[in-house]
This record gives sequence, structure tokens and C-alpha cells, in this order.
Amino acid sequence: MADQIRIERLEFRSRCGVTAQERARPQPLAIDLELDCCMDHAGLSDDLRHTIDYATVARRVVEIGTSRDVQLLESITEQLFSVLFAEFAADRIKMWLRKLHPPITDITSSVGITRERTRLAQQFLRADPCPARFLMQQLHRLPKGTVLDVAAGKGRHTLFLSSLGYQVEAIDRDEQALAQLVSAAQSRHLVDLTTRVVDLESPHLPAPDLGQERFDVIIVFFYLARPLFPQLTHALKPGGVLVYETFLIDHHLHYRHPRRQEFCLAHGELLRLTAGLRILHYDEGPHQGIRDEESAYTAQLVAQKPCTPGASA
Repeated sequence: MADQIRIERLEFRSRCGVTAQERARPQPLAIDLELDCCMDHAGLSDDLRHTIDYATVARRVVEIGTSRDVQLLESITEQLFSVLFAEFAADRIKMWLRKLHPPITDITSSVGITRERTRLAQQFLRADPCPARFLMQQLHRLPKGTVLDVAAGKGRHTLFLSSLGYQVEAIDRDEQALAQLVSAAQSRHLVDLTTRVVDLESPHLPAPDLGQERFDVIIVFFYLARPLFPQLTHALKPGGVLVYETFLIDHHLHYRHPRRQEFCLAHGELLRLTAGLRILHYDEGPHQGIRDEESAYTAQLVAQKPCTPGASA
């Protein structure tokens, strides 16, 4: 276990709320922080320069938390991650941020969020391209364990999930792209990933064998091969989760991309293709892309393989 700096119940007042009325005046927030770091040199030298100064951390948290109006607690934590990783030698940061007096009837204590991030994951989020926004939003639904990244390309998602401790297998038919992925993994000292060259849609070959109940998570982003869906379901472990996002036909109609309509989903089609899985999240329509100013018409799905054969919702 890493050495940790802990700060418990640091309180400050912030203008945070979805409604303008809630943001009209500052309200009390509290935060607990864990910062993983190495304290060996500090223990030997008795020198503050060799550890993290928790008083400075506390001051910076209060400065950030009180500096602007926001709608979401998530916005505050995101800025805290950015500043704390930039200014302090922490390898991992976990925070619990909460409203002490939320304007919600019957809640007698607090409401809030818990978020955790490693330094390596933070670097990926600042990279170009960064992981898909939808994957980031659904991380809390992913069971720990093994991941299959389908049509992984150069592996932005493989690298990111590997940095979070997942064991990832990336498959793609582009051997050169996978070679670049391996090189990027080596430069980041990521070892819990493998790659495999697979032609996922050859008309002259049977559907590829992805294994039987091998993966805790399967992710597919902006790739569509309809005959592959039975293999995806087959490869999920019971209780495993499929995360899928790709273009709707609306994107082709608005932007002529992808050029061929068959590479786009019809409305509701992704639900039909994943029949038998339990839907945890589904949405289709315009969604923000990697950058806030970009948008795409996509279908987004998170579905879980039932633990009991034949069970679905």
C-alpha cells in the first residue's frame, strides 16, 4: 500500500447548484482527500520538501472551491484533479466532496460524490485524442478485471483502461496501428495489455472466435459489424458489461459521414442487436464529442450479461 496524505472534512463555502437560486449565495461544502505519495525521504531527512505539504494542499483546495460559480460538484473535482496533480507529487488522488446542507427534503445529512484518479489516467485525459466522453461517464459501471477492446486502432481506450489497472486485450485488423499501441504502452510502462490482429468482418471467413465467457468488460467505439454481436455476448462473463457507442443514421444524414449508410445504426437497432442483455443505460441522439464544441449523432449503450441463463430486462 502506498504512503498517504489524508485530509478529513476540509470545509469551505461555494456557489454550487444546478439552479440559479441555489447558486445565489455560497453554501457549505466538505471534502475528504487521500493523496498517495512516497514519504521515505521525508522520514529520513525530516524535511518538508520531501513530502506533500497538507497545509498547502488545503489552501489550494479552498482557493479552487471558492473561486467560481458551478452547477455540478463534478466540475469542482475536475479542477481539483487538474491543479493537485500539477502542483503536488501525488500518484493517486481520491476525494469525497459533499454538500452539507443540500436543498432536498428529507435528506438530514449530506449528498455528494466520490471520485478517484491516478496521475497516469490524468495524463490520458489531457492527451489528444483523449478517451471517449461516454466511456469516462460509465467507468463506475465497469467491473474490475479483463477488458476486450474491439477495433481498438491505436488504442486510446486500451491505454487508458490499462492505466486504471484493467487487463486489456486489444484486437484490430490493422497490424501497424496495434504496433503503435504496443510502442505507446511500453513508453508508459504499461504491461497488463496484449494485442491480437483479427479480421473482424472478412466475407470469406467465419465470424472470429472471441472466446467463451472470457471478459468482464467489452468496449466498442465507432465500429459496427452486425454479425459480430453474438460473439460479443458469448465472450462476456456472466455479469460482464458491454459498452458500445457508434454513429446513428442521423449523423450520415446531417454530415454525410460515415459515407455508407450501412455503417450507421437505425433508431433502436442497438437494443435489438443486444437482446438478451440487461440494459443499464441507453440513449441516442446528439452527444458531445471529445471536445465540447464537437457533437455527433450516436447511440450509447451499457448492457450487462445476466448471471442466470435466460434472465434479461
